[in-house]
Amino acid sequence: MEHKELVEKIQELKKEKNAIVLAHTYQNVEIDEVADFSGDSLYLSQQAAKTNADVIVFAGVYFMAETAKILSPQKTVLLPNLSAGCAMADKINLEQLRTFKAKYPNTPVVCYVNSTAEVKSESDICCTSANAVNVVKSLNAKEVLFVPDQHLGSYVESQLEGVKVITYPGFCPIHHSITVDDVKEKKALYPDAQVMVHPECPKEVTQMADFVGSTTAIIKEVKSSNKKEFIIVTEKGVVERLERDCSDKKFVLINEKAICETMKLIKLEDILNALQNNEYEITVDESVSKRAIKAIDRMVNINA
Repeated sequence: MEHKELVEKIQELKKEKNAIVLAHTYQNVEIDEVADFSGDSLYLSQQAAKTNADVIVFAGVYFMAETAKILSPQKTVLLPNLSAGCAMADKINLEQLRTFKAKYPNTPVVCYVNSTAEVKSESDICCTSANAVNVVKSLNAKEVLFVPDQHLGSYVESQLEGVKVITYPGFCPIHHSITVDDVKEKKALYPDAQVMVHPECPKEVTQMADFVGSTTAIIKEVKSSNKKEFIIVTEKGVVERLERDCSDKKFVLINEKAICETMKLIKLEDILNALQNNEYEITVDESVSKRAIKAIDRMVNINA
């Protein structure tokens, strides 16, 4: 099927089935052509919950579809490719979290949304890369446990005085592999470029940044900046969208390995199949969902 025909067929089926498509920023950029919302994972699930759609097709990874189901329990949530997983989320399961907690009794657990529903359900509060500092600060605790991303936890600790952030040794392989030498190499080639870094990167990399923020924050900062060159220190999808939206500016990907392969698994053909055949439906155990949504709601209510 030709590209144009694929897009048209997907749009027809969306209307027919009262469905919406959510596209994470790391997706293949062509997915945006059929998406109703694009952006970070929690934002997408929150927007979907506000709609009257019967079906949510999540172009993202498994934990994101779980979160969408938690926030929209009455809607059908479809993940177009079941192989679309997250290496960071896979680094901790329920039993591993319980073992981690047992070493530090009565210490609050902050859970990055890049985690499974079960891990969220065993945590006190969730956070995103955008609000992690404010979430930890809101607890008024001298010590907190942070799962599963050691680098985001370390960044949060660097932004707060008098708070010890005890991190679980998880990480995003794409961001974890970015090095100081990568930044130095690109800065040598583009000395006037602003270095825009995601806080999932190692501490020594974030310390070299002109700006540290979530994918959404990086995009917003770049669009509002009067600078013309940027080194983007996160996944390639951010560069692709910035090149599309800001053709008057130059964007340099930190390295060619900064690609989340599981995010790229979903193609337009998979979205069409999801809508045609109701594949693949994501469910979350009700008891897990009830506990997980408490952790999400506590985060949302901080600034409410």
